[in-house]
Amino acid sequence: MEIQNLSYLLLLLIYLVIPVVLSFQKKVRFVFRLKYILPAVIFAGAIFVMWDIRFLQMGIWSFNPDYLSGIELLRLPVEEWLSFLIIPLSSIYIYEWLKVRFEDFEKPNIFLIVSLVLLVTTGVLAYVFRARMFSFFTFFLSAIYLGYTVFRNRFKKYYTKFYLALLISLIPFLVVSAILNSLPAIIYDSTHVIGITLTGVPVEKIGYLFLLLLINITIYEYLNNRRHY
Repeated sequence: MEIQNLSYLLLLLIYLVIPVVLSFQKKVRFVFRLKYILPAVIFAGAIFVMWDIRFLQMGIWSFNPDYLSGIELLRLPVEEWLSFLIIPLSSIYIYEWLKVRFEDFEKPNIFLIVSLVLLVTTGVLAYVFRARMFSFFTFFLSAIYLGYTVFRNRFKKYYTKFYLALLISLIPFLVVSAILNSLPAIIYDSTHVIGITLTGVPVEKIGYLFLLLLINITIYEYLNNRRHY
């Protein structure tokens, strides 16, 4: 195995940079929240793993073995499995840090409006690009889950920290995704994406991150607030 085969694996470590920097915040007792975080990560991860495997089978995306360790589980590279663990853990840490560091900074009404705009936008995009599988499923599932979150009306007080955590998480996400796409370690079928990119990253991948973090954090807060165990 050459160092090149560890490219994807090593790039995942970038996601840990921000949490390590923020770890000097002593008030974030992250380890004590793992019993609520891990079920959220496992549940959301299971959804995205099934999605990943199915799209891999359909050829909507593929992985270049030159940049992978070669270890697979259910024919999915171990790096992909790890991404569904590392990215949410990193983002939830950022989210918790924001709740402590900016405890009094709350703009729920503003971010509720942002959510409603995103709900309409993703719904429209899902319909317009319904023939492109990656675009359709990303925007459709985002619209459905965001709509459920908004109209259930139990997440409003967390909107501010969620969107700030999403913006911060986008930094390592765009860096890693841009490098992976440029290698290329991940290859997308151009007939199933819109073709709009940000730093070379398909806009669908940003929607993918949004949905991944929204599912993780809403489940985490649900469990954290009820504390049944």
